[in-house]
Amino acid sequence: MAEEDSDLEKTESPSQRKLDKSREEGQVARSRELSTFMVLLAGGAGLWVMGTALGQGLLRLLHEGLTLDRRLAFQTEQLLPRLQELSSAVLLTFLPFLVLLLLVALFSPLLLNGWLFSLKPLQPNFGKLDPLKGIGRMFSGNSLMELVKAIGKSIIVGGIGAWVVWHNREAVLQLVSEPAVQSIPHMSGLIGWSFAAIMLGMLLIVAIDVPFQLYEHNKKLKMTKEEVRQEAKETEGDPQVKGRIRSMQREIARRRMMSAIPSADVVVTNPTHYAVALKYSENRMRAPTVVAKGSHLLAAKIKEIATEHNVPILEAPPLARALHQHCELGGAIPEALYTAVAEVMAYVYQLRRYQKTGGARPRRPHDLPVPPELDPAQKNIQEIPPPADSQSHVP
Repeated sequence: MAEEDSDLEKTESPSQRKLDKSREEGQVARSRELSTFMVLLAGGAGLWVMGTALGQGLLRLLHEGLTLDRRLAFQTEQLLPRLQELSSAVLLTFLPFLVLLLLVALFSPLLLNGWLFSLKPLQPNFGKLDPLKGIGRMFSGNSLMELVKAIGKSIIVGGIGAWVVWHNREAVLQLVSEPAVQSIPHMSGLIGWSFAAIMLGMLLIVAIDVPFQLYEHNKKLKMTKEEVRQEAKETEGDPQVKGRIRSMQREIARRRMMSAIPSADVVVTNPTHYAVALKYSENRMRAPTVVAKGSHLLAAKIKEIATEHNVPILEAPPLARALHQHCELGGAIPEALYTAVAEVMAYVYQLRRYQKTGGARPRRPHDLPVPPELDPAQKNIQEIPPPADSQSHVP
């Protein structure tokens, strides 16, 4: 029972498949504080770079808007076009600054999630209308964190703002008595210092919120052990089905191999443990090729089929072991075995000529030149260390 409960607990990290699926559905970690911070930072940078041009444009518009035109005083039908002209001038003056804020607002989420386009979040979800789930979300850990962040932002931003105003209270009071030409640059400087102080506080909030959002998103996507096993079955397939498929593939390959034995030139045997069927076509092959091989019962089946189709069978244990060990099915023999296999093929050609024309029966080749390092039996004997008492002792 305890093991079943542990399998249902979300203790496993989300798989890449679940992360990709969540991303496709638009469920990614989001930090509103990061977007807000980037927009404010872009706004401050924009004002720093374009502040002079914006200030001059604002003064010009104030001058034109507050200047009394005698013609407009007696021609009221010109007031609306004049208002439209001033509004267009204001929009053109602040248009670069507004475009900068818009671009930053659109691309700031890329810092946390990269590029993401999904229409699934726009689809209606009536499950969110459930009042019980709504109450649960109100008292969830995420809502508590949002409340803490809101209180923290209010304390940090409000405290910094109050400190800046109190620290510069005399300068703020002097703005009322200063001319507009002097008060606007003076006010801009005070706003700039206040903005820089507030941004430092916002940076602290962002540094706390971004890791928290990533942690919460990862925690939400955690999987149970049963989900991990089920996903493995869906992605890699059921082990039983995969085993059945592999068994069928081996059976098909075995049948294909057996069907190639009747066309082989010779079968080299151990004689009981191994059997390797070779085929050579001078016009199509660079070297003799292994068309079938097997050990024990499969070797016996290869010899049986070869006997039924009159394929010569040659007992050459070292060569059979070397071919079975170092040759892939359908592959050519290694160069180190060329001489030995050449003697075997020469014997096969002589045997065919004898069967057709008669004469002296060819002698079976003996002591084929098989390198010891290619013969598994010889290699194992060389690797066995001699006994300690095998050395002769001189009295």
